[in-house]
Amino acid sequence: MTLDPDPAALFPGPHPAAFAAHRAALEAALSCLERAAAGRGPYRGTSPSALETLAGAVEVLPEHGRPLGEALAGVGDLAVAHAVDPTHPACAAHLHSPPLNAALAADVLVSATNPSLDSWDQSPAATHLELRLIETLCAMAGLPAEADGVFTTGGTQSNLMALLLARDAALSRQGHDAAMDGLGPQGANLRIVCSEMAHFSVQRSAAVLGLGNRAVVTVHTDDRYRLRPDALEDTLDRLERDGLTPMAVVATAGTTDFGSIDPLPAVATVARRRGVWLHVDAAYAGGLLLSDRHRGLLEGVEQADSVGVDFHKLLWQPIACGALLVRDRVALAPVDVEVAYLNAADADQESEWRQPHLVGKSLQTTRRFDALKVLVTFQTLGRRTLGALLDRTLDLAACAADLIAAAPSLDLVQRPTLNSVVLRCRPCLDEPERSDRLNAAVRTRLLADGAAVVGRTEVGGRTHLKLTLLNPAASRADLAVLVATITQTADRLDRHPPAPPPGPR
Repeated sequence: MTLDPDPAALFPGPHPAAFAAHRAALEAALSCLERAAAGRGPYRGTSPSALETLAGAVEVLPEHGRPLGEALAGVGDLAVAHAVDPTHPACAAHLHSPPLNAALAADVLVSATNPSLDSWDQSPAATHLELRLIETLCAMAGLPAEADGVFTTGGTQSNLMALLLARDAALSRQGHDAAMDGLGPQGANLRIVCSEMAHFSVQRSAAVLGLGNRAVVTVHTDDRYRLRPDALEDTLDRLERDGLTPMAVVATAGTTDFGSIDPLPAVATVARRRGVWLHVDAAYAGGLLLSDRHRGLLEGVEQADSVGVDFHKLLWQPIACGALLVRDRVALAPVDVEVAYLNAADADQESEWRQPHLVGKSLQTTRRFDALKVLVTFQTLGRRTLGALLDRTLDLAACAADLIAAAPSLDLVQRPTLNSVVLRCRPCLDEPERSDRLNAAVRTRLLADGAAVVGRTEVGGRTHLKLTLLNPAASRADLAVLVATITQTADRLDRHPPAPPPGPR
């Protein structure tokens, strides 16, 4: 059967025609980005219902294809033109960073060569480069020589895997093999202890691991939203009296809303004295390891049994890109596996052809070579520049806090620790429900106007707005415009307040 077009023209390959086709594909993608960039703000302002209509008009699988340029001019333009633009200084809702050009270039190489890090013969160089990078990351975190780790899709997966390792370690100390026999009656007594501000993925992980949400015991925080070591001690004492087994303490290095960092040295001391696994969720703040000015905020991370770091947050990598580091590589044993077609031992295992297979270090089988993005970023920018970029984003957050504190109709909740700033628009008639409606309406109006993308959260049960400032290319003037836009929008809506939601009928 003859195929049209020739299959050889559809894939990258080691010959001139394939390179020409690949280059043309990349140029078509760049053209799509350029078309969308014309006059673009942080968001186009298209409503969810309008986007549903536009997406519904897409013919997903036509009988016959068309040239790539035409396809990208259709669905590609739709996807890009109606995306939020994380490179815009007014796109500040989430831990959603602009990607570095160096990382984009590395992503092209990864996509074109398409290695999978489950077996060496699918990823020869990639395997050794990831191992080398993990070794470096462990050293940066101050972990001992026997430390190890693996790349993950981000903090949620890192937390899940860390808690799986902690669960199995706790049950193993009781003579129970969870991987072979399940949780057993011992599993019902396991508890995870974290602050009330810890990431929701801790509860989700407990559910996935068969422990249930009730296995997560939250500890009160101080006025900076940091876990209180004295409250941690009291909680562990209570669990012991109740005959329950704390399997892990989760310390947060960078809460989502406030960027708060739990007192890691004190928490580590408590966990070590009690013999409890300490996991540090540094998905947000882990990038500070690169900063001379702010690395001290992570003091104590070197005492952790496991550490999760996200590079698609404070290292500006394309999503998804994270890593889980463990204090001792032996701790990874619960996820180890031997599969005949992937990593079975063979007669060459002691020779120079002994092949390291990474499938036994990850919850994933097929796994992308995301480490290359980080490695190319490190090599292109270097530690000093990356640290300076991180410092700049924290300085920008401090500047935004100053602007908010100076605005008569805005309330600053607290000075930022990292890059996130929580605020509340205050109406003339400052009643709680009216204020809640105003803040929610401001966020929606900014989106609808295409003026800004800001976050929404709750503090003390009341609706607040949030700026997460991860873009080091933003300026203080940009922040002044953003804060002024929020203020003006709030003032305008306050004069014409949104109607309260309808009550029950």
